Amino acid sequence: MPEPVDDAAERVATGELTVPEVAMNGMVLLFAGHETTANMIGLATLALLENPGKAARIRDTDDPAVVGSAVEELLRYLSIAQDMILRVAAEDLTIGGQLVRAGDLLTVNLPAANRDPAFLDQADDFDVDRNTRGHLAFGYGVHQCLGQNLARAELQIALPALLRRLPNLRLAIPLEEVRFRHDMSAYGVHELPVMW
Repeated sequence: MPEPVDDAAERVATGELTVPEVAMNGMVLLFAGHETTANMIGLATLALLENPGKAARIRDTDDPAVVGSAVEELLRYLSIAQDMILRVAAEDLTIGGQLVRAGDLLTVNLPAANRDPAFLDQADDFDVDRNTRGHLAFGYGVHQCLGQNLARAELQIALPALLRRLPNLRLAIPLEEVRFRHDMSAYGVHELPVMW
C-alpha cells in the first residue's frame, strides 16, 4: 500500500494532480468556504433586523439548541445557493407523474424545494422555532456541502455575538434600497449599511 500523500505539492510531484487542478480546487474551497458564509451572515443579519422579535430570540438565549434551530431556519428560508443545480438521471424514473429517462438533464431549484408546502407547512413564513430538518440549503446525498458543519458553527457563533454586541443594530437605509447580488452562484447583499 502506498504512503498517503499529505500536501498539494506532493500530489503534483507524483502526477496525481496538475497545477491547474490544484489552483481550481483552491478557488473552489475559497469560494465555498468564504463567499457562501459571508453572504449568509449578511442575509441572515438583514432578515433578523427586519424581524426584531426573532433577533431577540437569538440574542437573549443561552440555549444552543434555540440558536441551532434558528440557524437551520435561516439557511432554509434564505437558501443562498440560488442557481439551478444540474443533475443527470442515472436511471429511468418518474417524478411528479413525469417520466425521466436515464441520461436526461434535470435542474433542481433549492430555494423552491426549501419552500415546498409538501416539505413544510407555511413554508414562506420565517419561523426560527420550527424544525426544518431535511432542508436542502446544503444540497443532498453525495452532493452535500463538505463545509456544512463549519458553516453552521460560524453562523451559530456570529449571529448571537453580533446581536449581543450591538443590541441596537438597525438598517441605516430603507429595506427597498438594499442591493442584492446574484453573482457567482451565491445570493447575498452588496453591502448592508447599518447603525447602532
